[in-house]
Amino acid sequence: MATILVIDDDPAMRRLMARILTGAGHRVREAADGTQGLAAFAAAPADLVICDIVMPDREGIETIRELRAAAPQLPILAISGSGGPGSVYLRAAVSLGASAALAKPFRAQELLAAIAPLLP
Repeated sequence: MATILVIDDDPAMRRLMARILTGAGHRVREAADGTQGLAAFAAAPADLVICDIVMPDREGIETIRELRAAAPQLPILAISGSGGPGSVYLRAAVSLGASAALAKPFRAQELLAAIAPLLP
C-alpha cells in the first residue's frame, strides 16, 4: 500500500482519483493546487505524486520541478486534459522531471496501469 498525493485543481477529478486509488488499496492525500501540494509533501512525503499540469496559482510544471529538486527519486505522474495524449504540456512535464504522463480523460484501469511501474 502506497501513500499517494494527488494535486489537481478540479475537486471532482481529485475525488475520482482518490476513489480509484483507495479502491486499489492506496492511502490518498489531496491538494487543490501546486502551492498546497508542495506544503502537503513537505509536511508528510508521499510514495508517489500525481500532479495536474494546468492549474491556477502554481502550475504543474513548476510544482513538478520543485518536487523533483526536493526529492530526486520521487515518482511523479503528470496528468493533463489540455491537448490529448501527445500534448506539449505532457511532453514538457516529462522532460522537466515527471516520471510518466497520462492524458485526461482516463479510465480507472489506465490510471492504475500508469502508476504501477512507478511504485516500489
